[in-house]
Amino acid sequence: MSRQPGEPLHRTAKDLVDAAMERIETIPLAQAEALLDDPDVLIVDIRDPRELEKLGTIRGAYSAPRGMLEFWIDPASPYYKPVLDDGRKLVLYCGSAWRSALATAVLNDMGRTDVAHLEGGFTAWSKAGLPVEPHQARRG
Repeated sequence: MSRQPGEPLHRTAKDLVDAAMERIETIPLAQAEALLDDPDVLIVDIRDPRELEKLGTIRGAYSAPRGMLEFWIDPASPYYKPVLDDGRKLVLYCGSAWRSALATAVLNDMGRTDVAHLEGGFTAWSKAGLPVEPHQARRG
């Protein structure tokens, strides 16, 4: 029997986020600012481009929209982006750390053990007064 509209889901989005959080690495906000200048780390903003334009981004973050992330990470994909696979640890973030938790878990499932996510996401980062800059659209 199929689920009817309005019926409870077997697992909610929050259930999935909670399960992901139990098995992924979370970078505490207090330690994250030091990573901005770490040559072995790439901070990756997985928010929607409209969020970036409206709210700005963490200084130096690479924009990789959540909907393309698995394809940009996979060397076998026609959408592969070598910058996301150059040996640096990836630290993902989104608005509130839900999408980044799920994305980190998926990348771990794909075999990328060098991926973590930012505690509290961009909202926590900006509320803490940490460096934010206007988004610059990437060409090409």
